[in-house]
Amino acid sequence: MIPVIHIEDYSYLLPDERIAKYPLPERDLSKLLIYKDGSVSGTIFRNLPEHLDSDSIMVFNDTKVVPARLFFRRESGAHIEVFCLEPLDPAEYVSSFDARSSCVWKCVVGNAKRWKSDTLSLDLEAAEGNFSKVDLDTLKSLNFRASLIERDGQTASVRFDWDGDLCFSAVLDLCGRVPIPPYLNRETEQIDLERYQTLYAHIKGSVAAPTAGLHFTQNVLDAIKSKGIDMQTVCLHVGAGTFLPVKSSLVSEHPMHREPFIIKKSFIEDLLRSNKKLIAVGTTSVRTLESLYYVGVSILEKGFPEDVQQWVPYEREYPYSKEQSLEAILQYMNSNSLEELKIGTRIIIVPGFTFRMVDMLVTNFHQSQSTLLLLISAFIGGDWRTVYDYALGHDFRFLSYGDSSLLYRRDAK
Repeated sequence: MIPVIHIEDYSYLLPDERIAKYPLPERDLSKLLIYKDGSVSGTIFRNLPEHLDSDSIMVFNDTKVVPARLFFRRESGAHIEVFCLEPLDPAEYVSSFDARSSCVWKCVVGNAKRWKSDTLSLDLEAAEGNFSKVDLDTLKSLNFRASLIERDGQTASVRFDWDGDLCFSAVLDLCGRVPIPPYLNRETEQIDLERYQTLYAHIKGSVAAPTAGLHFTQNVLDAIKSKGIDMQTVCLHVGAGTFLPVKSSLVSEHPMHREPFIIKKSFIEDLLRSNKKLIAVGTTSVRTLESLYYVGVSILEKGFPEDVQQWVPYEREYPYSKEQSLEAILQYMNSNSLEELKIGTRIIIVPGFTFRMVDMLVTNFHQSQSTLLLLISAFIGGDWRTVYDYALGHDFRFLSYGDSSLLYRRDAK
């Protein structure tokens, strides 16, 4: 049954000065809150490996943020911002980033009322002010333009065209800006190109960073590995919908957007071979791992994998074990000669959710009345105020560039 949850119950006061507007000089010198068995303590992130069990698998999201903010101009001079969300044609991320001369993306359009149907040209002044080393002549020769195909509520299908032999990924690098969160109340700066990206970012596709990973340095990663902790990666491309505020009083009325993710067959095999605890780095990794169970359920019941829908985990009791679900995924991948499974999820994790995969979570501090705060509450048995009161009372920095926490699942054995 879908839980009845009022978002007003997940509010807290966050003074603006507690929002970290910039990253610290060193990634791993951020504070680290530790929550275990209802008690809270603090240290620095550099000490994280000391608090992890060696008999664990740590899972990172290796998605890479793309410079998805693009600035165009109508002939009338009106400025139009186009924010790329996900590819439509080609629909697969790698193919779309490799596309030459044209592609179609689902986008959010700023100042949309002033864009009717005409073709937009690149705002050369905005693009020249970007941080890629490109001159005005190069931008002019690119002749980058955008055409509106159709609107769909808050989003639109936009066709991009350009001259020359550059792939779309290279065009974005030249013309786009990294979309830092709006609550930073500033424009993207040089420091964001490096620091709003994890060290292990690999697969392009996100429009927001999986920010729990921003604290990891090579020294911390090496220390985790030296403890004998297995390190695995998943890839969930973070969409803008993840961070949309819950505008309705009842959480049941809030729609979650689809986010694509990729799982390697070798990782499924490792999960089935071992009984190790799973440590998720970030809420994106949690959503990916917990979605896996329901992908397996769809294979067990229908013979094929389906996208995980928002409220599927709450609709009924599921009789399958974690192992049965993972075994179904592995058999399906073997039968179809797949080394990777590419699928999507709209899963929402709120109090009442049954965790089947993740035992520990590394995560930042999230906005009031957000779906991410609901996930934290679900993970630690509703005790989120204990964590947030401690963080607020001990000068922790909040949100994307803020400090971090290590949370033990409240019902984990």
